[in-house]
Amino acid sequence: MGELAAREWRLIREEAWDGPMNMALDEIAAETAADGGPRTIRVYRWEPSTLSLGYRQDPATIDWAHCEREGITVTRRPTGGGAIYHDTTGDISYSIIAPAAELPGSLLDTYELLCAPILDALDGMGVAARFVADEHPAIYEPACYLRALHPAHDVVAGDGRKISGNAQYRQRDSVIQHGSLTYATQPARHLSAFTADDLSTDAFDDRVTSIHEQAGGSRADAVETLESTLQAWADADEGAWTDDELARARERAEAKYATEAWNRDRTEPA
Repeated sequence: MGELAAREWRLIREEAWDGPMNMALDEIAAETAADGGPRTIRVYRWEPSTLSLGYRQDPATIDWAHCEREGITVTRRPTGGGAIYHDTTGDISYSIIAPAAELPGSLLDTYELLCAPILDALDGMGVAARFVADEHPAIYEPACYLRALHPAHDVVAGDGRKISGNAQYRQRDSVIQHGSLTYATQPARHLSAFTADDLSTDAFDDRVTSIHEQAGGSRADAVETLESTLQAWADADEGAWTDDELARARERAEAKYATEAWNRDRTEPA
């Protein structure tokens, strides 16, 4: 990490954005880093609560009418995996964004490097977290937290239940790693976003745990621990979006991440 910490990093402390804007901001930060600007670490909430679909998610697995009735925004990530329900208060999300040339060429090595501060932050919250040691079979593939667990990027607590999922993608020669830390679970609300009617909240609880369940403490304290750990890891300065970045992100969100074409069919804007 020594060489990375010598670069220019900015930490953008927790902000609340809707789903399309959160995904657009990651893309814009990647373009900034690729164009010689600062590398970005950001912590964020999803407001309103959002179901983020994996890139190859079959839209037929989602109960779109239910999500609309319940005020759950639906957007598609550029990363793979299953859908994740990001509760406004139950989820804590982060992104780490840097030029690809400054990171390992190996996907697994990059996960190990960029997840190190996530594991350290969870430890600072009182959660004995680690990468899952062995693959676990899938309970329900369309739901990210119920898919087969993978040692490369799935983080579990000491009791072996998943507490964080992480994913990567490259955009304009930059690497974006984003992930979700579960502060508090909402099993019924999470599972109700899918069309399957035989999903069990007991099965969800057997697979998924949370920071609050494992260690207690407030969400604000958990966010502060994550931010301070990430900032120390990268030796980052506190920063903010530029007006230009925010304007471009709003345009990207409207043209891509908020559209039915992208969310239903993965169709990129022309």
